[in-house]
Amino acid sequence: MDFSNQIAVVTGAAQGIGAAVVQRLLNDGAQVVLLDKTINPEDYVNVPQTHVFKVDVTNRMQVQEVIDAIEKEIGEVTMLVNVAGVLSLNRILDATEEEWECAFSVNVKGVFNVCQAIAQYMSTRRKGSIVTVASNASDTPRIGMGVYAASKAASTHLTHCLGLELAALGIRCNVVSPGSTDTPMQHQLWLTPEHKNAVLQGSLKQHRLGIPLGRIADADDVANAVCFLLSDQARHITMHDLRVDGGATV
Repeated sequence: MDFSNQIAVVTGAAQGIGAAVVQRLLNDGAQVVLLDKTINPEDYVNVPQTHVFKVDVTNRMQVQEVIDAIEKEIGEVTMLVNVAGVLSLNRILDATEEEWECAFSVNVKGVFNVCQAIAQYMSTRRKGSIVTVASNASDTPRIGMGVYAASKAASTHLTHCLGLELAALGIRCNVVSPGSTDTPMQHQLWLTPEHKNAVLQGSLKQHRLGIPLGRIADADDVANAVCFLLSDQARHITMHDLRVDGGATV
């Protein structure tokens, strides 16, 4: 895909899926603006075509100031990828109010803040593409992941509603929903080698199917799907939820 002369903003860009999306966009010629709460800008000083901002996506004022600066100093943003997210692992009856607020603040409010700030600019130009990375748990019940799943369902529906509102302006909004992916977030679930094998095999007790393709996704698998939906190859696709989970939610 050719993303030359385009500017992409990626949240949660420091590691995992976000970092893979950044690398894929760079390989395809885009200028990439990396937003992350924990990122170290010095790590990217010698990386061409990158611009780095340390940003907390839950801070509305901070997000708006950064997006305004990007548009003024770097150029017109044509693509946005929402990857920033947090994982919550607790049964609903054991979940705390703090867990709920954190999950929805990052996974939903963060998407809202960045989408709104960037889509305001895209709307005036009547072009742009937005992809939100959600989860296949967004519409598949998971034991011990209720808060996380609910937040990802909210971000999915938010993105689809935005896509409907912006469709007449030619702006596309899609979702990529990964399953188990070999990232630092996923490693929080793998306390032993048996846990990883259980993901592949599934568990009747946990009401999990397993992964029919028999492999854990890597971050590049998800990044490839994201970049397809960003590209002109998907120019007639909007409000879609693309599963990248090896068939786990069949």
